[in-house]
Amino acid sequence: PPDSAAPATLKAAHDAGVDHDVYMFPCPKCGDGAGQVSKAVSYLKDNGAPFSRFWFDIEGPQYWLDQDANRRFFESMLSEAKNLGLDVGIYTSASQWDPIMGDYSGGSAHPLWYADYDGIPSFSDFRAFGGWSK
Repeated sequence: PPDSAAPATLKAAHDAGVDHDVYMFPCPKCGDGAGQVSKAVSYLKDNGAPFSRFWFDIEGPQYWLDQDANRRFFESMLSEAKNLGLDVGIYTSASQWDPIMGDYSGGSAHPLWYADYDGIPSFSDFRAFGGWSK
């Protein structure tokens, strides 16, 4: 379900001059990646919620399918995002991307928001994956 607080929060951030991106935790097991993107964007637009970049959160291998199905699902989301004219980014890490997508690099044309949970404010543990590199 959509975050009912998102529209007001995004409007307030916009009015305050704060960057205001959104991110989506997709549900591959629910199917229709393009439809999920379309519904999320429609909800935001219908509620007057401005945003700059639309991030796809690619984490939680337990929520995903096999790698081939995951790639097709992801490509359908990217395709719909392109159709909607969205500026897209990908939020993930090698420890998440690799089991979900394998050696697939189909998202690397988009910015990476590196998910790093080691508590150290650096990217010292980063290694190239999914077509992204330092």
